[in-house]
Amino acid sequence: MTPPPIRHPVRILGIDPGLRRTGWGVIESEGNRLIFVGCGSVEPPGDLSLAERLLAIHEGLAAVLGSYKPAEAAVEQTFVNKDGVATLKLGQARGVAMLAPAMFGISVAEYAPNQVKKTVVGAGHADKNQIAVMLKILLPKAEPKSPDAADALAIAITHAHHRVSAELRLRMAGA
Repeated sequence: MTPPPIRHPVRILGIDPGLRRTGWGVIESEGNRLIFVGCGSVEPPGDLSLAERLLAIHEGLAAVLGSYKPAEAAVEQTFVNKDGVATLKLGQARGVAMLAPAMFGISVAEYAPNQVKKTVVGAGHADKNQIAVMLKILLPKAEPKSPDAADALAIAITHAHHRVSAELRLRMAGA
């Protein structure tokens, strides 16, 4: 009889990109167990130019990456809204959110907003209150100070649940 494989906890960084506030959340996943590590948001001053905001987001995320040393990262995909200019600017923040972990040699998975909601709440059209309630159940020690930090934790949880299939998709795309 062979013993079951030893599972090592995997530290995951979830990122909810935004120009005003980029939320981040760090959890550890060990099998089905989720452990809260930390969360917060990077909030560039409103009077900065777009380039300076993007730099501030990068520097903030780099500090989080240096402090928490995650093994994997996940970012929410951008939804396209009616304002094309706003969507493009959000896309730039998302690019920085993907670049920062990549510069640390960390793979970055992407999840649609509805997939995050469905994974955490069970419904793809859940609201922020429903996500907050489920976060208290799944990560009782987490007390996110902003909806962006809560969303980032939800993205990290989604990655914890889907990381094996996400890794397989990345391998297949590279083949």
